[in-house]
Amino acid sequence: MSAHVLLVDDDADLLRLLSMRLTAAGYRVTAVGSAEAALAQLAIERPQLVVSDVQLPGMDGLALFDEIRKKHSALPVILLTAHGTIPDAVEATARGVYTYLTKPFDGLALLDKIAQALALSAPAGAGSEQNEAWRAPIVSRSARMAELLTEAKMVARSDASVLIRGESGSGKELLAQAIHQASPRAARPFIAVNCSAIPEALLESELFGHMKGAFTGAVANHRGLFQAADGGTLFLDEIGDMPPALQVKLLRVLQERSVRPVGASQPIPIDVRVLSATHRDLEAAMAQTQFREDLYYRLNVVTLSLPTLAERREDIPLLANHFLAKLAEKYQKRLNGFAPEALRALAMAAWPGNVRQLYNVVEQVCALTTTPLIPLALVQRALRVPTVEVLSFADARQRFERDYLVGLLKLTDGNVADAARLAERNRTEFYRLLQKHGLTPGVFRAEGALGEGPVAD
Repeated sequence: MSAHVLLVDDDADLLRLLSMRLTAAGYRVTAVGSAEAALAQLAIERPQLVVSDVQLPGMDGLALFDEIRKKHSALPVILLTAHGTIPDAVEATARGVYTYLTKPFDGLALLDKIAQALALSAPAGAGSEQNEAWRAPIVSRSARMAELLTEAKMVARSDASVLIRGESGSGKELLAQAIHQASPRAARPFIAVNCSAIPEALLESELFGHMKGAFTGAVANHRGLFQAADGGTLFLDEIGDMPPALQVKLLRVLQERSVRPVGASQPIPIDVRVLSATHRDLEAAMAQTQFREDLYYRLNVVTLSLPTLAERREDIPLLANHFLAKLAEKYQKRLNGFAPEALRALAMAAWPGNVRQLYNVVEQVCALTTTPLIPLALVQRALRVPTVEVLSFADARQRFERDYLVGLLKLTDGNVADAARLAERNRTEFYRLLQKHGLTPGVFRAEGALGEGPVAD
């Protein structure tokens, strides 16, 4: 259905011309000659956008905007202004007018601003594609994401394993959930596990389960996540961080379609579709023997690559307004949106933390704002906050672990035996940690430093 635009201008010739242009562009147009007539029309039917002249007989365009804001706070308004009313129009943008155009204006410029305003104000889920429930949590209108979602929906119909690639914070778990919802398994469980967030000693038991008495503390039988997801989908996030020993067991589960809990004598049949995700370069990890090649090809039947937020900038205003609406409810504030210059600042930011960082920035401005319209200054302040706060627990732990190892190697001049003793770890385990983080001890050896010392621990 075409968008409905309400035009307000007392110049009959201009009103007729604008109506023809917008109708030719595919919009449904209602044209009125005064602010009073516009308010009467709004009482009958709410359009998606209002385009109004500032100078009108009786109530002017600025007063009309104030009335619209009282009753329809999310309805975007574009003002058409003559030279003498530019200061008023500029002030109005600070109060929430989407934008203004100075007469005489280019018809194409008006069409462009209308398209932008409609895109920003469109609720998440608008449009035939977005109304599909399977991908409802993914807020996007970018061509790049539309292409990716088309591929995701096609692969969802099969039982093929899917490897989702993307930077931290780009939304890999949301895409996995969408694939599950579009699949024949949608009515069955979707279970997500972050392989880097669970200690290695517990990961096997969490995935495959254990029997009572299998180890100290196993006081009862425990169903693993594979059994819990039976009939549904198991999402293994950060699969690149899975320890080598568990990679072998996971491969066996995928090949035999059964799990053997720790301490069990017989395998248990399972029917689970596995989706996995990583931000690591698995090809490089295979070259360094950190990831099994046979497991890689078992998991990577289909690859879907999520773009970074910087690669889908047209989604930033949509996501920011979507998050603001959710957070306004959380903080019990009545918020109307972002000032245009604040929205532009968000759209131009670097976003190393991707969508997760954008959510944190919007939450900060939502918590701190004292006005219904988020100002530029508050957005700029939030963007200056160090991005460490947007790290997930797993990412923060990874960074700490690598920095800790680097510090030990510097302290011991690259002597692995000394570093392992300081860390209270045996050398085999310590070497495994160094390999995991791509650290070479020799790089840290000062010129003339002694070797690693005795082989015995």
